[in-house]
Amino acid sequence: MKTKFILTDYINQMMSKAVYDKMEDGSYSGNIPDCKGVIAFGNTLLDCQDQLRSTLEEWIILGLKLGHNLPVIGNINLNKKPAYGSVAAV
Repeated sequence: MKTKFILTDYINQMMSKAVYDKMEDGSYSGNIPDCKGVIAFGNTLLDCQDQLRSTLEEWIILGLKLGHNLPVIGNINLNKKPAYGSVAAV
């Protein structure tokens, strides 16, 4: 049975849609077009990617906490309300 890491898969799929630009001073900027406001900067491309991932993680957590409608990617929809079973079932 394959273990699924929903949040990790969601982040990885969103990061695959990231767009990066090299700035005039040699630094980088990055954003994820589907995730409004997710933007980051770094002195190197790797630093920018790390900053963008961190920004995306914070954006997701805040969005979930505030009940924002997050973009669906692939078959991952973080907007679904969890279904809880009864305590007796445990």
